[in-house]
Amino acid sequence: MKSAQPIRDRLREIKHIIKKYPKFFGKYFGYNKQERLEIKNIFPCLFDDTEKTGYDRHYIYHPAWAARKLAQTKPKKHVDISSTLQFSTLVSAFIPVDFYDFRPAEIRLSNFNPKKADLTKLHFKDNSIESLSCMHTVEHIGLGRYGDPLDHEGDIKAIKELQRVLKPNGNLFFVAPVGKPKVMFNAHRIYSHEQILKYFADLKLIEFSLIPEDCKTDIGIIENATTEQANNETYACGCYWFTK
Repeated sequence: MKSAQPIRDRLREIKHIIKKYPKFFGKYFGYNKQERLEIKNIFPCLFDDTEKTGYDRHYIYHPAWAARKLAQTKPKKHVDISSTLQFSTLVSAFIPVDFYDFRPAEIRLSNFNPKKADLTKLHFKDNSIESLSCMHTVEHIGLGRYGDPLDHEGDIKAIKELQRVLKPNGNLFFVAPVGKPKVMFNAHRIYSHEQILKYFADLKLIEFSLIPEDCKTDIGIIENATTEQANNETYACGCYWFTK
């Protein structure tokens, strides 16, 4: 017999939405006293009236971490493979960026050069890239989420490619979910800290920083985090600075 929990959760969600409408229409009619608006011109944003600004901890903190590393290393050019576009487009204001993705981004900005690449079969020569990033990306490879072929070793192939193309003494900024290792099919994988170090055995770890999943604390990024701290998480964000 199937659990009724998903139905209960959906009903709870609908109830929560309905409760928002009296306050919304109170605002609407109050605004209409000053400026008449037709009902067709309403666009309810029911969940933005919050005490604090909400955000995704992984996707705010990890690009901020990587940008600070580039400010520190000051490369002449940076190559990013399939990280969040906000990172590479902003960084391109200060550092020329070549951006590669399985699904090319049609963006036109100075110092930003978007191209197509398959992370499991990169076209770059061995030992050719001095400054490289691949963040919150590898965990998706091979799960079919973004139209890529199904491959249960897709992430391992991608990691091997990153190590292959990195130049000696070059820098790789790598980000992935860390905590209790598992595969969440079609969405992502979660790795243990030990797994990441094993997969990148050909490189030297300069820094490991951790973005905890618990947003109730004042901790943003834990610099030089420990294995124990990572393993105590379920779905945290691991930020790795490697060199060859």
